[in-house]
Amino acid sequence: MKMPFSSFRFACSLLLLAGGWLFVPAVQAQFAPPVGEPGSDAISKDDFRIKNWAVGCEVNRGPMQIDQPELGNASVGESSFALGKSDGQVVSLGDGGSATLYFKNPIKNGEGFDFAVFENAFIPDFLELAFVEVSSDGKHFVRFPAISNTDTSQQKGAFDRIDARQIHNLAGKYILDWGTPFDLDELKNTPGLDVDNIVAVRIVDVVGNLNPTFSTHDSRGIPVNDPWPTPFPSGGFDLDAVVVLHEKSPAQWKLAFDNQHRTLMIEAPISNAQIKIFNQQGKVMMQHNLNANLEQIPMSGFVPGMYIMQSEEAGKRTSLKFLIN
Repeated sequence: MKMPFSSFRFACSLLLLAGGWLFVPAVQAQFAPPVGEPGSDAISKDDFRIKNWAVGCEVNRGPMQIDQPELGNASVGESSFALGKSDGQVVSLGDGGSATLYFKNPIKNGEGFDFAVFENAFIPDFLELAFVEVSSDGKHFVRFPAISNTDTSQQKGAFDRIDARQIHNLAGKYILDWGTPFDLDELKNTPGLDVDNIVAVRIVDVVGNLNPTFSTHDSRGIPVNDPWPTPFPSGGFDLDAVVVLHEKSPAQWKLAFDNQHRTLMIEAPISNAQIKIFNQQGKVMMQHNLNANLEQIPMSGFVPGMYIMQSEEAGKRTSLKFLIN
């Protein structure tokens, strides 16, 4: 949620006069601290490890304020604002709203963090949070085990602070231009999830209301206390971008001719495709339907020379040369 800047500045001024920003209690502070402090794990939008950004986004907005649905849904931004590099343009999700992001190549489990989520907080402890889920089939999603150690004895107000050191595995932990990182290694033993082939990331807004009717909970069943109420068109988590740090290399066609057995070894990126073999004069010498990702094709009747294997799938044509001695 981001209210109009003039109103936001006025609210901040009141808090400053009251000394509200001068002291942050370190209750159960045990996780990575805000940007700029030793031990912070925030990912810069210009980090050298970045491989890619999201290329597709589907948004399912929630209400501006979950206990007053008559106010309507959050409406700030468009789904396209979450694509590409972090730039401060956001799509607001509303209470409990979600966004599902897609990528050019699947995300994989590498060394350290594998992707990061960017929000647009202006101040290190004026944070809005969201759960993060991943899927390797685009249908079934697994949530990262989030932890919120923020005190739940009193509801956080719309402009109250949250200490980043009390937050783990919740997006929105860091300020504008800095992403909250996630490590797929934490989910590697989850049944039905291939952490080396993550095709979608889902961001789900935390409903910070402590009322049991509306509250959302961390992995331990504890309510997540988040700035609330938020009766603004920009209510909820403001998604800026999702960045990929480790991605799965796209599958490639590979050929090798085994002269001893006179067979062509084909490794294909898809399990069924039609190929054609041409000689150097452009004559089709063979057509073959592949039924597996790895096949051996007998070619005992082929004379020595250079040949071309050609395939076409989803409108993309691939041509590779191979030599028969």
